[in-house]
Amino acid sequence: MGITDSTAPTTGSADSGAGRGSGGRAGALWRCLPAVATLALIFAALVASDTPVSDIARYVGYAVWGVLLPGTLVFRSLRRTPHTLVEDLVLGAVTGLALELIAWAVLMALGIQSAAILWPLAVVIPFAAVPRLRRHWRPRGYTSPSLGWSWAVAGTVALTTGYLYRVYLARNAILPTSEQSRQFIDLPYQLSLAGNAKHDFPLTLPQVADEPLHYHWFAFVHEAMTSLVGHIDLPVVEMRLMIPALCALTMLVVGVVAWRLTGRPWVGPVAALLIFAIGEFNATDPVSMPFGSPQTTLMVWASVSMTYSQPLLLALIGAIGEGLRSRGADGVPSIGRGVYVLAGLFAFASSAAKATSLPVTLAGLALAGLAVLIGTRRIPWRIVGLGATVAAGQLFSTAVVFRFESYGLKVDPLVNISGYWADPKDVRSAAVHVLIVAATWAAFLLNTQLRVIGAIPLLWRHRFRLDALQWFLLGGAIAGPAVYLTLNGWNSSYFTHTGLAFGVLLSAWGYCEVFERAALTNRAKVALAVGTLVFIGLLTYGIRTYAADWLTFALDFTGVTKPERTTYARLVPFLVAALALAAVAAMCAAGWRAASRWVTSLRGRGGIVLLSLALVAGAPTLLLDLPRPTQGPEVWGAFSLPATKVEAARWIRAHSKPSDVLLTNEHCWYPNDPGAAGEACGNNQAFTLSAFSERSVLIEGWGFAPRAMAAGTGEFWDQDLLKANDDAVYHPTAELLGRLRSGHRVRYLVVNRSVGAESPQLKTLAAPVYDNGRIGVYELH
Repeated sequence: MGITDSTAPTTGSADSGAGRGSGGRAGALWRCLPAVATLALIFAALVASDTPVSDIARYVGYAVWGVLLPGTLVFRSLRRTPHTLVEDLVLGAVTGLALELIAWAVLMALGIQSAAILWPLAVVIPFAAVPRLRRHWRPRGYTSPSLGWSWAVAGTVALTTGYLYRVYLARNAILPTSEQSRQFIDLPYQLSLAGNAKHDFPLTLPQVADEPLHYHWFAFVHEAMTSLVGHIDLPVVEMRLMIPALCALTMLVVGVVAWRLTGRPWVGPVAALLIFAIGEFNATDPVSMPFGSPQTTLMVWASVSMTYSQPLLLALIGAIGEGLRSRGADGVPSIGRGVYVLAGLFAFASSAAKATSLPVTLAGLALAGLAVLIGTRRIPWRIVGLGATVAAGQLFSTAVVFRFESYGLKVDPLVNISGYWADPKDVRSAAVHVLIVAATWAAFLLNTQLRVIGAIPLLWRHRFRLDALQWFLLGGAIAGPAVYLTLNGWNSSYFTHTGLAFGVLLSAWGYCEVFERAALTNRAKVALAVGTLVFIGLLTYGIRTYAADWLTFALDFTGVTKPERTTYARLVPFLVAALALAAVAAMCAAGWRAASRWVTSLRGRGGIVLLSLALVAGAPTLLLDLPRPTQGPEVWGAFSLPATKVEAARWIRAHSKPSDVLLTNEHCWYPNDPGAAGEACGNNQAFTLSAFSERSVLIEGWGFAPRAMAAGTGEFWDQDLLKANDDAVYHPTAELLGRLRSGHRVRYLVVNRSVGAESPQLKTLAAPVYDNGRIGVYELH
């Protein structure tokens, strides 16, 4: 966690171009080297994972033409004074993502989505034709970041790329290659939504034709626009191009937003590491998930919506924070009144990118407004205005997109953690019960919030006399986990992730303040960096090698003899590990204090060492994920995806119209091939046909439907329609097929014979048009 570039500025002063070759053409080339190296690494990772070079080239063209160019021009027109070129491009890219949503809505409403490649002209032409706007093509007066900062930010992008290559790109084919292929269960579902976004406005649920989709679906609009503008196959977009690009953008957004808000360039790379590289504190292998989904492992590639929402949320935090901070503080020029337009754009884009973003943001603004009101006894109109903007975005998503659908979430305080202290037989004493409750709360904070500990010295130093910006960040950091603790279910953990976006900015800010006060020499910075890496390595090795032994020791140490019957047993390993690390830290601190009496260079610097090690204590989570496979029968969530099923679906895509509806007898997705395992249907989560055909299905798998999630029963809500659907395959009649064709636009019947063979009568009532043994396709005329 050490910062080793001695030339790095501690404020946003313009001198930051310090470094080799800072002048002339050679200097410009030298400053571009971090960006070039990063792009080369991403290109190499994609090529190494069998991504067609032609698709990479088309994606670059799409990103520049369809996102970066229009977004950067609009961003430049809204900000008053340029800061850095990288900020213009990065926040311009996020602005482009917001504009893309508006363009999609207009194109789809007019039915001209085939002309999607032309939409950037709506921005480019005015900026080329209007004299006042032409200056935004080549602005001047940029501050040049230091080379150290540039390489540090590039390093965070390299980290995300390397991790994604190892756990995702290299282990998942673009399309299944055999009958034994597997895929994480959420990926085909998300692919089906992107396919739907290419044809339907607003989106409907592809697995149940014409069923409204009250869901955060903006990510899939972006995926669809990537395909429409770039003319790239959707599986290539989802399985290769989109995730690395969005993760890289997130790292860059963290870098520029943190610099702008704090005036300290180095807060950005530190915050980027905290949000991506530092996972949940744990002491097991495989890593457990006791408090919902993890921040990075699994979710960064399995949840397209979360990955898409991150740069939008961070840009929104940046826009709101810019509106709250002191004008031009620390040499960073103010954006000006355009910040309110940017906040509106980012709030709109965030509203249905992830449903958790705006509620947490509003909570942060509420705390900031309350604090300022109490401190000044005046209504903080800037906060009120920004809050109204965000509230308008929340109202739009709740009423228009979600239609007040809760998706099964309910207010049920502490239900997500109270199970750990449950005592159904009432056998504990009051003292023991209080101890277990306290231990559960400690476990929750350690597991999910340890990387935010850097905020403590900042709050302590200011004695909670914070400015509006710091109150805003603190409010968001608190609100995220607070909402998780208020609602029920796994999905509520996304509020924790949202809160972390606020928390890591505050934590990195506090860390950099402590680092500056320590005034380390260059040799000491190197020693801190090396020591931190050694600590991460030892911790990772210990967990990897001795996890089973540690589990046994921890259970014995706490007197847990029957872990399968002990509600809090899964918390014990990392609670005991935290106690052990705290004991070691206490002994080292005592030794450090004693040594500092004779070694003056140690004085006042123990805090930065302790804080560095505490912040990276969750780093093993990411490292331990690297050896794990993402597909295979032993992996949770990896379901069978035979190549023949996908081949049939893609044949239908090539031979049908987007308005055609499919019918299938497959409603479940099985961890193993149902023909081989004979498993009973229990999840209603078949998504393969709709995903790879890019067509709506009369009834496929309804398990993720908002209506089904809210009901919680697992049954399909229209049993008569479900019976007609299955009878079309097993008991067909001319009257039934005619009714499905005319009343529900069913054109193709897709029979998965591993689930059940069709009636021999079907081939006399419909035309067989495709057959690969497993899958038979019949056409209705």
